Amino acid sequence: MQSRLRVHGHPIQPMLVTFPFGLFVCATLFDLFELAGGPAFLGEVGYWTSVAALVAAAMAGVAGMVDLWDVPAGRTRRTAISFNVVNVAMAAIFVVTCLVRADAPRRGPSAALFVTELVAIAVGAVGVALGAHLVRIFDRGRVEAGGLESLGAVTGSTVELRRPSPRPVNG
Repeated sequence: MQSRLRVHGHPIQPMLVTFPFGLFVCATLFDLFELAGGPAFLGEVGYWTSVAALVAAAMAGVAGMVDLWDVPAGRTRRTAISFNVVNVAMAAIFVVTCLVRADAPRRGPSAALFVTELVAIAVGAVGVALGAHLVRIFDRGRVEAGGLESLGAVTGSTVELRRPSPRPVNG
């Protein structure tokens, strides 16, 4: 499968999908540290990290929907749809936690919101497993050259390798 959205021959969606999950994990860790007795500003940082993750999730979701057009019908397409649905579910859970925290005077988490975030991370872990499965499916059969030669093998690459011309030996 060739993705429609590419940068220098590499699909964008697999790159984008790592940001929301990583940001959601960081937001949950900030909330954990505040609940464990850390400074109160950690809850605020956790909230805004969740908001940034939701923006990143929206961008990754758009890229995923564009790429979904090129996925062949069958089991692979069902896996790709499941991957997108799971990621939307994780983001939806975080939307709920952000909406609950948005009106609070102090945007720190409660224990119930923290547990909700842990559930969202568990749902996201399923998405990570599905995404890894999809990467293995789409990379199957692709052979890459080893070493520096592989840099010039990418279609549409802006990298060109040239051997240095031999210098004459003075003797």
